[in-house]
Amino acid sequence: MFATLIFRNLNYNQGLLEAMPFQHTIAHPVQVSGIGLHSAVPVNVKILPAPSGTGIVFRRTDLDNFEIEARWEHVARVSYATSLMKQGVLISTTEHLLSALMAMGVDNAVVELDALELPILDGSALRYIELLGEAGLRRQRARRVRARVLKPVEVVEHDKRIGVYPSEGKPSFQVTCTVDYKHPMIGPQTYSMELTPEAYAKEIAPARTFGFTRDEKVLRGMGLIRGATPENVIVLTDTGLVNGTRLRFADEFCRHKLLDLVGDLALLGRPILGRVVAVRAGHYMHVALVNRLMRDHSLWEEVSEEVPAKAGVAAFA
Repeated sequence: MFATLIFRNLNYNQGLLEAMPFQHTIAHPVQVSGIGLHSAVPVNVKILPAPSGTGIVFRRTDLDNFEIEARWEHVARVSYATSLMKQGVLISTTEHLLSALMAMGVDNAVVELDALELPILDGSALRYIELLGEAGLRRQRARRVRARVLKPVEVVEHDKRIGVYPSEGKPSFQVTCTVDYKHPMIGPQTYSMELTPEAYAKEIAPARTFGFTRDEKVLRGMGLIRGATPENVIVLTDTGLVNGTRLRFADEFCRHKLLDLVGDLALLGRPILGRVVAVRAGHYMHVALVNRLMRDHSLWEEVSEEVPAKAGVAAFA
């Protein structure tokens, strides 16, 4: 059902996907409204085209259009969400939108919002994928630069770890995510994939965020999850799901963690050519891996892909 819904709205075509060595922006502005998961504050979001080399830039329209680049050096908080801050201005819960933009090949865009937190929507990246399908992609003249991993690098904390390794075979962006919750609905789950627009849209984007009733009181006491409802979060009791919620995938929990991981890796500012493996990792460890890579350029190199001969130049904008 979700694959049909997504691809009905997507207007990516094979010629465009073959031209992915070039940077892309969206062809038309799109917008969406909702509430923040943690703040419960209503927010309006508009995604706009941007020139080559812009990257992803958030713009707070409620604060004189103050801009924050979606880059590793602006990470402020990584507890239950990934937030960015610049000169005291905060933008929270960025990971779902960044994940969708990264996976669907959007290099350059301006994201306008009129509050501090992006909307949770249904708890997944599905609506963002639909929006990008409505917007379409526009190929740009500049080449896309990727980060090709040269040496393994790992971040380990007790029984949690995340690492990135050189690709095996043809360079690509490969991701493996493992979770292991002591819960009858979850337990150990592992999901592996080569990150492509098609695979992400079908297999990852619909996966929703989740939480446990046993943690609710503590989190609300911390000022978090004020906007959480069964409509935007999979809520688990100690034995099952609240209100008969039906999962979209048997391993939806692991798939959502992979969704978050892709969004946090977008803070590198360039797609990875390598193999990322995350075991019981979260936002903190995702960002720690990005920091390790950005602080040691001997671990990777920037590469521009060759342009397919049949890609042509007529579609440039």
